[in-house]
Amino acid sequence: MVSEFSAAWLALREPADAGARAVDLLEPLRARLDGTARPVIRDLGAGSGSMGRWLAPRLGGPQHWVMHDRDPALLALAAAGMAPFPQVTVETRQGDVTGLTGADLAGAALVTASALLDVLTAGEVDALAEACAEARCPALFTLSVAGRVDLSPADPLDSDVEAAFNDHQRRTHGARTLLGPDAPGVAAEAFARHGATVLERPSPWRLGPEQAGLAAEWLRGWVGAAVEERPDLAGPAEGYLRRRLDAVAGGDLHAVIDHRDLLALPE
Repeated sequence: MVSEFSAAWLALREPADAGARAVDLLEPLRARLDGTARPVIRDLGAGSGSMGRWLAPRLGGPQHWVMHDRDPALLALAAAGMAPFPQVTVETRQGDVTGLTGADLAGAALVTASALLDVLTAGEVDALAEACAEARCPALFTLSVAGRVDLSPADPLDSDVEAAFNDHQRRTHGARTLLGPDAPGVAAEAFARHGATVLERPSPWRLGPEQAGLAAEWLRGWVGAAVEERPDLAGPAEGYLRRRLDAVAGGDLHAVIDHRDLLALPE
């Protein structure tokens, strides 16, 4: 299974991510940021910086980005990737984002993240919502896994693989139980509970023949995670994956992979 955080995987998915994010959430965000001379934007779990490359030119004007991630190599890529935007300054912070407090976010005009919420726990999401509320800081979270996959043509094993994958996304690591596809709903409730106005939009990947490379790698990871969760699927999944990859190679497979975007605006 391709590591969801590897530089190669992040580069492969970046065009699909850019095409999927809900651009209509930017209008209320721009309205909230209007008048901020050089907004400070904190990008949590920044990875290789695709969120910055997508959002910075859409916001326009001078900005200062603070990019947080555990991986120093990815942070170096993220900072370098902002070079095409001369009005944008960047600093990087290596470390865990789950412990950030309102004091840590003081002075930030926006907290943002992409594909992050589903790898957090309910407690971590609530703490993040509380921190944003204390800092009176809007939050834009894009591309949270929503759990539904629509493949065409259909296969009898689709639903079993989808269910096993979703269970894998909700797995427990030590004391941490990940939210997986429950993340969009849990996050919306948490931010609303802490006083924010919450706007949500769908942001599905739509993969066809033009995205064959991404579709093939996504399929390998999707099926691999399902088998890891349910080893009894290993035999049937081998033939299933072969059929699906053959369909990708032949230009016959179309996939809609659901995600959700969320904008939380503090009162």
